[in-house]
Amino acid sequence: MNTPTAIIGAGPFGLSTAAHLRALGVPVRVFGEPMVSWRDHMPAGMLLKSTPAASNIDAPQPGHTLVDYCDAAGTPRLVKDDDIIPIETFIAYGEWFQQQLVPELERVRVVSVDRRGGDRPGSTSAGFELKLSSGELFTARAVVVATGLSGLAHLPPELAGAAPDGPSPAGPVSHASQHSDLSRFSGQDLMVVGAGQSALETATLAAEAGARVRVVTRGHGRVGFGAPPWDQPRFRPRSPFGRAWSLWALCYYPHPYRFLPARLRHHLVRRVLGPLGAWWLRDRFEGRTEITEVDRIIRADAPGRRPVLTVRTEDGRTRHLSADHLIAGTGYRVDIAAMDFLSPELRTELAVSRGTPKLGAGYRSSVPGLYFTGLPAAASYGPVMRFVCGTEFASPRLARHLAASGR
Repeated sequence: MNTPTAIIGAGPFGLSTAAHLRALGVPVRVFGEPMVSWRDHMPAGMLLKSTPAASNIDAPQPGHTLVDYCDAAGTPRLVKDDDIIPIETFIAYGEWFQQQLVPELERVRVVSVDRRGGDRPGSTSAGFELKLSSGELFTARAVVVATGLSGLAHLPPELAGAAPDGPSPAGPVSHASQHSDLSRFSGQDLMVVGAGQSALETATLAAEAGARVRVVTRGHGRVGFGAPPWDQPRFRPRSPFGRAWSLWALCYYPHPYRFLPARLRHHLVRRVLGPLGAWWLRDRFEGRTEITEVDRIIRADAPGRRPVLTVRTEDGRTRHLSADHLIAGTGYRVDIAAMDFLSPELRTELAVSRGTPKLGAGYRSSVPGLYFTGLPAAASYGPVMRFVCGTEFASPRLARHLAASGR
């Protein structure tokens, strides 16, 4: 037990897991910048879609909820379903949580993870070798991957023609996660592809900053907004995401999810709580942007570095749409191949399903001692793992399994 467990990532899932492991007396080393994805990859002025009840980072002891932070900071309490959380408040809450419960956080990057020299299949030795950006090499008995959205921004292949080297704010096509300040598009023609909260809020913030915005939605991705808290069904169980039997079951009983057929699991991860704007965004969005609904996007090109979408309209015609810049509000896609800090040998050995790790009880992967939590666990434990409130289910179970496993 003297060899520490390494936790890679210091967002809500990494910090929550670390707090639970520390409470069980498990030595841990935690690596990363606290709340970095929220601080560096979300736009200024963003508001959380989640309610306060869905935004608590789970801790092993009371006193560390969002309300507790508000009390400690002397700011107005955020507790009701119609209380809206500014991104800056949530980042500050996460940093406060880290200072309170994970004070030993190491703000360095994990460059690589591999099995320890003698720890190959069939060997009796155990552990992993980690290399840090500081140059340090050390051995961990177990590794928890909690890297959040880092490296998982998804650019659909039909948009890749206009961004052959990948999305970039300096190029004709970027991803919504690459913009912290949308005022740079003031006075420009901007296209935003997508119909989820990320796309719609990006479009709204850009329009409010003076951009001329067109939102392009594809196939079944029609622009829609959730019902406000006061307009939820009364006679259905309450969950952090609204009143519905399905949401209640997925939030509080994810245990059997990993036993569903793979096709159904992946479908539910994509569709449950899928593309939908927050109820409070509707009034700010409507009337500020042009909406173009198409049957599908055929391709994207960038002649003269100006993006042009070739689309098929719902009546079967081909149309060309152009702008000064295109932002893909197309979400995130888990792909083990993108986690290049894991050695090629580890990535090859991992059992995966459509690029996501297959996880067993306690969030363990097929590689003994290697665990995944947060978004990479969604295909095994359900859509709740895409949200902060998923820490309530994941963190104590992962910590107990790891503490009891002897790895």
